Amino acid sequence: MRILLTGCHGQVGFELQRALAPLGELVAVDHADCNLADPEAIRHLIRAARPNIIVNPAAYTAVDKAEAESDLAFAVNAVGPAILGEEGARAGAFIIHYSTDYVFDGTKQRAYVEEDATNPQSVYGQSKCDGELALALVNPRHLILRTSWVVGAHGGNFARTMLKLAAERDSLSVVADQWGAPTSAALLADVTAHLVRQQQRSPESFPCGTYHCVAGGETNWCEYARHVVGAAIKAGKPLKVMPDKIRSIATADYPTPAKRPANSRLDTMKFRTTFGLELPHWQRGIDHILQQILSTS
Repeated sequence: MRILLTGCHGQVGFELQRALAPLGELVAVDHADCNLADPEAIRHLIRAARPNIIVNPAAYTAVDKAEAESDLAFAVNAVGPAILGEEGARAGAFIIHYSTDYVFDGTKQRAYVEEDATNPQSVYGQSKCDGELALALVNPRHLILRTSWVVGAHGGNFARTMLKLAAERDSLSVVADQWGAPTSAALLADVTAHLVRQQQRSPESFPCGTYHCVAGGETNWCEYARHVVGAAIKAGKPLKVMPDKIRSIATADYPTPAKRPANSRLDTMKFRTTFGLELPHWQRGIDHILQQILSTS
């Protein structure tokens, strides 16, 4: 089995290299190897690699910057997956693609299920939504995993930012009215490897489609920051800010170019029952990541 992995140096891609390596011949590429904004480059890559499975965590993820770079965001997040799907279908390849809570407007009171209507409120969200639709249209042999608040030990992310700021500043203010589940890149990678094995064992009966895949539990950004800082202090990291000194603020007090969903909670019942997998609580994944970050800082 030959697996083509895009975005191999990103948070999820980095973990996927580890998780997918034992499953077959892994062809791992990043932006320098293939620009996903270039349809011809994508076509050349897939025709040269001749993969059985394509795993695509690569994306344009600069949420605020996307408001001013909409052409690039749509090229990578919408057109790119369409070309991957089209060429994958031509090669007979199954494709796994990752999407986001930003496809929803965040106004629902409960967790979103897969069948809820999408209504993205940002360029980033719309580009990812269009990518889902385009991929599903051109390649029925697909799996789309919507996730949220991804964090890994490799690369920049919210946890690293909070640790840096807590070491430099005497006070922090963090938004407390946006809710979701911080999801470990390692969890996504391990889940993906399990799904690849399932698909290879039963390709004809594999339940293709769109699923929500996030860690268990829920929190807001402020409580998330307090957890990160508290864990770091407990581990002996010298920080200026204590968890109880991190002030909660409203989204309105911290304006950004792109609108964020107030409710990023994704219901994972369909995923868990279909694939027979459990998704551990978000704190478990974050604590493991913090151990890795703190051991090298």
